[in-house]
Amino acid sequence: MSQPLFEKVAFIGLGLIGSSLARVIRAEHLANDIVASTRSQKTLEDAKSLGLISEGYADPVEAVKGADLVVLALPVRATQKVLEAIKPYLSANTIITDVGSTKGNVVDAAKAVFGDALPEGFVPGHPIAGAEHTGVHAGKVDLFANHKVILTPLPSSAGWAVDKLIQLWQAAKAEVICMDVDKHDEVLAHTSHLPHLMAFNLVEQLAKREDNLDIFRYAAGGFRDFSRIAASDPQMWHDIFFANKKAVLNAVDGFEQQLAIIRKLIEDEDSHALMGLLGHAQAARQHFNHMLAKKPFMEKNKVTQQFTIQPGAKKFQGKFTVPGDKSVSHRSIMFGAIAEGATHVTGFLEGEDALATLQAFRDMGVSIEGPKNGEVTIHGVGMQGLKAPQSAIYMGNSGTSMRLLSGMLAAQKFDSVMTGDASLSKRPMERIAKPLREMGAQIQTTGERGTPPVSITGNQNLKGIQYDLPMASAQVKSGILLAGLWAEGETSVTEPEPTRDHTERMLRAFGYEVKTEGNRISLQGGGKLVGTNIQVPSDISSAAFFMVGAAITENSDVTLEAVGINPTRTGVIEILKQMGADIIVENERIAGGEPIADIRIRGTRTLKGIHMPEDQVPLAIDEFPALFIAAACAEGQTILTGAAELRVKESDRIQVMADGLQTMGIDCTPTEDGIIIEGKGKSGDWSPIFTGGEIESHHDHRIAMSFSIAGLRNSEQIKIVGTETVATSFPTFTELTSIAGLPIQVSE
Repeated sequence: MSQPLFEKVAFIGLGLIGSSLARVIRAEHLANDIVASTRSQKTLEDAKSLGLISEGYADPVEAVKGADLVVLALPVRATQKVLEAIKPYLSANTIITDVGSTKGNVVDAAKAVFGDALPEGFVPGHPIAGAEHTGVHAGKVDLFANHKVILTPLPSSAGWAVDKLIQLWQAAKAEVICMDVDKHDEVLAHTSHLPHLMAFNLVEQLAKREDNLDIFRYAAGGFRDFSRIAASDPQMWHDIFFANKKAVLNAVDGFEQQLAIIRKLIEDEDSHALMGLLGHAQAARQHFNHMLAKKPFMEKNKVTQQFTIQPGAKKFQGKFTVPGDKSVSHRSIMFGAIAEGATHVTGFLEGEDALATLQAFRDMGVSIEGPKNGEVTIHGVGMQGLKAPQSAIYMGNSGTSMRLLSGMLAAQKFDSVMTGDASLSKRPMERIAKPLREMGAQIQTTGERGTPPVSITGNQNLKGIQYDLPMASAQVKSGILLAGLWAEGETSVTEPEPTRDHTERMLRAFGYEVKTEGNRISLQGGGKLVGTNIQVPSDISSAAFFMVGAAITENSDVTLEAVGINPTRTGVIEILKQMGADIIVENERIAGGEPIADIRIRGTRTLKGIHMPEDQVPLAIDEFPALFIAAACAEGQTILTGAAELRVKESDRIQVMADGLQTMGIDCTPTEDGIIIEGKGKSGDWSPIFTGGEIESHHDHRIAMSFSIAGLRNSEQIKIVGTETVATSFPTFTELTSIAGLPIQVSE
């Protein structure tokens, strides 16, 4: 930074937080001068010897003279007294901020001193960072790195003051969030003040026991971790509890109510309810952590994860079980939740998309055990048993979840809102909203393109409709049929061509009659589902990457076990066979109503370019990115038509794949509804097909995995950015490719 952000910074108080911020300002050269005021002469002397300040004062008035930034780093209850003392010596351009854990009392103190005409430069703040030790020597220059700092600008706060403070805290490598004062105090009462109060209380409770020595001697790690914060400064927390009295007491009331519920469940030995509560809490913590990591403000980070694949000859061999089918996993949770009785699921895909569906139903009051090693038990609440979620339902990256749930939620008694990550928030939802409105639903999408968030008004009486799908879509078909479960009369959907029929098959497995007559699927509303056992087959969409990898690699030999070969999903097998792949489907059987088989692929001959048959497009819609890699390795031209839906997936898969293929030396031409790829393969020649380069996956999991498979035939390094979404459908992808012979380096 050529010019320092501040001329002179004055700290009033110089404990852990103040001295850490002073270290940042020194290290980053953010001010020409730093001074401090504190009651402890030794603290000032130590701060000078550490090089943190140039001068120290007992009187805060001396410190703030000429300062353009004043940082109040003192007990929150001392704020008013200090502000009264320094008020005459503050200029119009002085920024005043604080680091206290409560904000309402700081604002009240400022109003008591300045009246309603608060200074433009007054911007309360709260860095959410700390350590067990306190004092000037405990400060660390990286204390705030990767932590949040909350600023609570007031209507009187000037934009320039807020901007400068944001720059200051960003220089400390903190994540800056702006929040309303009252909201801050409410949130912090629950997330910080209540846990500290509980820790103090627990230690005090145990210390009063006669056997306290044994209690503390044999305490396990959980007690140590939880009680650590009871070592915090008692004076500081005494002040915080009083300063934020109202919000803290509300938090205590809520905790006591929840504790009473758990106490009753234990007293009654209600195993089912207790397991549901504990499982919901565990999953909620994981889900919300992930949800926050995907907030739109994180998009400023260009790359959150990337794959790197080095050139060189590679083998591709082995016997593998890829993760469970995502489509079946979604539906097993949805249908199990509204069934009567328990549903036990094995082979459940523990990827982020399916987990988002699972969390959504937990948020609607369904008790779910697991997942653990692919096993999930759902305790169904029946057709009328779902409850209103406390807040918006977060669907992550899952378009399937959002479209199918739109149909279910349209029939509920309560209002609901569904949101998603940045990618899902760009995907069209009007295609499901339109037919649901024809059934009587009140559903609203966002903006001209009809994207999420999706808002649904509850308590509507739905009527069955006959709907002709304008474009083949299993998600839209399923959303309409699910709404039809609650609708009056018959609901039918006619498809222009067959799409995956997992919904129909699974509804029948749950005892609900569904008729399929050609391309017309229908059901009567008002029935019920009965809990059952569901075995989720391995996902053919995930298996497709290994099929293509084996098909393009010399002397490869890969067997994929128990893969779902639902006839509405086998387009990838048919297309690879037409291209000449050495592929065998064997050991066919039925599991949970779905056909499964083992699939063996060997790299024995060069693929041939073909015009991919349009009747296979709906049966391979998710596998085309991988098939484009196969086409690039084929001999001759490959043409795809009739696949316009690829342009409205997690990304525009036609354009994104074309861009990546061209980057890696493949001649291809995207069209409105497909692509033309000039294959570089030659019969009997297994030399590299792709050059290399940096590929932008647009955070689309199938794009990322497809270009990873290109790493089996590359002459230069391939780098694929934005690959974190691979975990949505194939969390073990890089692990299995490495075992097969394709090492992928993963980096943040």
